Amino acid sequence: MTPKTAIAELRALGDPFKAAEMHKYHKVDRPYLGVANPVIDEHVKAWRAQVDLDTRLALAKGLWKGNTHEGRIAAAKLLTQARIRPDDTDAWALIVLWVPEFDAWAVADHASIAGQKRLVADPARLDEVEAWTTCDHMWTRRAALVMTLPWTKQNHPKPADLAIRDRVLGWAASYVTDHDWFIQKAIAWWLRELSKHDPDRTRAFLGRHAADMKPFAVKEAGRKLPG
Repeated sequence: MTPKTAIAELRALGDPFKAAEMHKYHKVDRPYLGVANPVIDEHVKAWRAQVDLDTRLALAKGLWKGNTHEGRIAAAKLLTQARIRPDDTDAWALIVLWVPEFDAWAVADHASIAGQKRLVADPARLDEVEAWTTCDHMWTRRAALVMTLPWTKQNHPKPADLAIRDRVLGWAASYVTDHDWFIQKAIAWWLRELSKHDPDRTRAFLGRHAADMKPFAVKEAGRKLPG
């Protein structure tokens, strides 16, 4: 399996009308094939079963470089796995290389989900992610929150997880005066998910920072707070 044959498989399943709709919706100038996500999932699952890790990494790298919307989604899905054996170092390094190229929410979110798995596998990588929080590239700053969403979701977090939770809330606090819609939405997303498991931290954050946030973000952040 090569990037060329993989993208040919997806292209054969494309719908030109759907591709035009996707281009209009995502508002980023790159080729769209008009292939639905469930179809991409099926093909990625088959490709993953056919190849070893080195070939999978090369396939992901080539699909991303090809710059079609579906190719980049597929590249991210190839690396979305809780355990990558024997070593996930190269997978994480590839995801990190992609981050500065994020330019639209759908591709960024799929790649960030792959990144979430690698951060959970090795939380020491958060030191690298922290540097993203002061990057000029908005999508890189946003990725620091999206990739750390797993730490909003533990029902019984260990002390180390709580420390990470507080660390990321500190990053979010540094973002509150940035009124870019995607940044405000990411703050709200993190807090909304956190509120389902840790309402006290969510309320404390909003108590300190709501005045600096956009009203829509404050509303969204508190939407799942109990009572």
